[in-house]
Amino acid sequence: MTWSLSRPVLIACALSLAPAAQQGPVFRAGGDAVRVFVTVTDRDGRLVTSLAREDFELRDEGKPQPITVFDNTPRPIRLIVMLDVSGSMEGNLPLLRAAAAQLFTRLLEGDLVKVGSFGREIAISPTFTRDAEALAAALPGRIAPDSPTPLWHAILDAIKAFGERGDERRVVLVLSDGKDSGPTPFSRTFASQVEVIDRARDEDVMVYAVGMRSRGARRMPPGLGPGGLQAALTADLPDAGLARVAEETGGGYAEIGFGQDLGAAFARVADELHSQYLLGFAPPKRDGKVHDIGIRISKSGLKPRARKSYVAPKGEPATERD
Repeated sequence: MTWSLSRPVLIACALSLAPAAQQGPVFRAGGDAVRVFVTVTDRDGRLVTSLAREDFELRDEGKPQPITVFDNTPRPIRLIVMLDVSGSMEGNLPLLRAAAAQLFTRLLEGDLVKVGSFGREIAISPTFTRDAEALAAALPGRIAPDSPTPLWHAILDAIKAFGERGDERRVVLVLSDGKDSGPTPFSRTFASQVEVIDRARDEDVMVYAVGMRSRGARRMPPGLGPGGLQAALTADLPDAGLARVAEETGGGYAEIGFGQDLGAAFARVADELHSQYLLGFAPPKRDGKVHDIGIRISKSGLKPRARKSYVAPKGEPATERD
């Protein structure tokens, strides 16, 4: 499932929605729970933040599981923003920098961010921070023409950049206007959408993605046949796999058309991350295998969005400490 900025009501919501007043932790038990962060929206795409634990049903391989952790207070995030600086993004650089700056102003206390870019090289700032000046300094200042789009490699590198796993909540936000360009001289290895999904699931990372049309100077070659014309018309569209990665990991995907507000898309991501529910459950099988997750809501007209799977732990449950 994807969220969209194609309707004015959603753009207005993204620009004006402040994190709602939320009730404290409702229910918490068990020290070895699988965490599932859930975004809930109504029919108009507005965030719903007032549900109770009893409104949710969580399923593992289709079987309902007791929800042992429930919390809908804003939780600190570790966010890595990955910005496409391939050649086709040259016309988008001012928009990109302004939107990222707007995102940084919406950080809450406890949120920490790294900034990365991908084109001829993949670069990620070394330290998590919420210092606005440091984050602005890490934004790209120029885009080299004819740079490739190592999209999947960039997301994989971002996942690795979180380092050793802890209790922090980990999110990658990627902005791109193109399709993955495949192996590049500096990587010389192939990375795929499937590999990104698997790695994000294994590392408990949520991926948000914003796709936009290229604004670089391009001219359509003359004399194209029907097949070539189709390819030319879709050449400046973002990689369709971005939406699938976001869906599988529980994030969101928005596609920005000409004249739409990229800053609103980034603001919407911040609002969602500060308005999600944390559900937890004890894994019924500790087999080290991949298990499907399903979330249902008892109230009609509401749509949950969460990751689709997790890797079950192996061995005996950890002993909860006082």
